[in-house]
Amino acid sequence: METKKAPETCEAFLKILPFQNQLIHARWSGESTWIPMGEYDMGVGSENATSYPSKGDVLFYPKGKSETEILIVYGSAIFSSKVGLLAGNHFLTIPKSDELFKIGNEILWSGAKDIKFQVHL
Repeated sequence: METKKAPETCEAFLKILPFQNQLIHARWSGESTWIPMGEYDMGVGSENATSYPSKGDVLFYPKGKSETEILIVYGSAIFSSKVGLLAGNHFLTIPKSDELFKIGNEILWSGAKDIKFQVHL
């Protein structure tokens, strides 16, 4: 977790764990997947926001120009939506691995997959 760069987002996300949903391929953001969250409000604003995430970055977009969502990047991406460029809070980084790219491609070609975030102590 990027607790020093996005402390409010990290704290809010930890409060909703365990969090389970479906991960689908992003339509406008390149090699990335997303979790649409509709009107959900975690109560955070913009912090450590980027439109140009790297492989392994996980962004939280609080509702605004588009719906609330979580974006998980598995390759080259620019965070965007049908209304244009977005900037999401980079609050979590997944270690770079070939497995992440494999999962992203599976979602692209085969459809949604279940995902669950939880704390491991």
